[in-house]
Amino acid sequence: MLRSVGSIEGIERVRFISPHPKDLTLEIVAAMSETKSVCEHLHLPLQSGSDSILSAMHRGYTSERFLRKVQQARSGIEDLSVTTDLIVGFPGETEKDFEDTLEVAAEAQFDAAYTYIFSSRPGTKAAEMDSKFIDHDVAVRRYETLRDVVKRSSLLKHKERVGRIEEVLVEGRSKKGTDLIKARTRQNKILHLKSHDSLRIGAYALVEVTDAPSHYLLGELVEIVAAPKHRKRIPVMAEQSA
Repeated sequence: MLRSVGSIEGIERVRFISPHPKDLTLEIVAAMSETKSVCEHLHLPLQSGSDSILSAMHRGYTSERFLRKVQQARSGIEDLSVTTDLIVGFPGETEKDFEDTLEVAAEAQFDAAYTYIFSSRPGTKAAEMDSKFIDHDVAVRRYETLRDVVKRSSLLKHKERVGRIEEVLVEGRSKKGTDLIKARTRQNKILHLKSHDSLRIGAYALVEVTDAPSHYLLGELVEIVAAPKHRKRIPVMAEQSA
């Protein structure tokens, strides 16, 4: 499917996100690597680094198998960005379980992670484990600690981009400032750069990365490589009668 979608004329970017780790095969890694329009970005949900919690979640893999999948993907896909999902405070999570999650997150060196505190959802098996629910204050502490670990790896990954030329897709005005434009790299990183009249939504451009905080990149325009394919909308006001 990746190869087929990637061969369709006019599709410039394809993202393959959120597969179950057990389904990330070497064939998929090869297809991602060999299909030009498939972006160098993989969102692979870990959820927890504790094997006992993964078992309670019925995830069907261990932390070791997950890390092996990440290593295979990075080895097979040049300049791959890896992001994930992580949950703390799952019913029955001990301090050892949480420490295991920190260790796996640190070893995986994720580019970014969506981190969550467990919340009970009616109808799920976890909701029936109320006797094992984690104290909210404990869960919050674990959440903040985990975010610090992920932030460190995100910052390191972003700093590696400084000085590089990135292909970006312009998405619109940046919330970082009225004179900035928000764009997205092939690695799914947000990049902000100075506004230019020719940098319309949908345009592709080459940008040199000049700075790299943990959550986004900053850059300077090198050149525009493709104009938007859609027409610019011109507002038309109905003529009012006198």
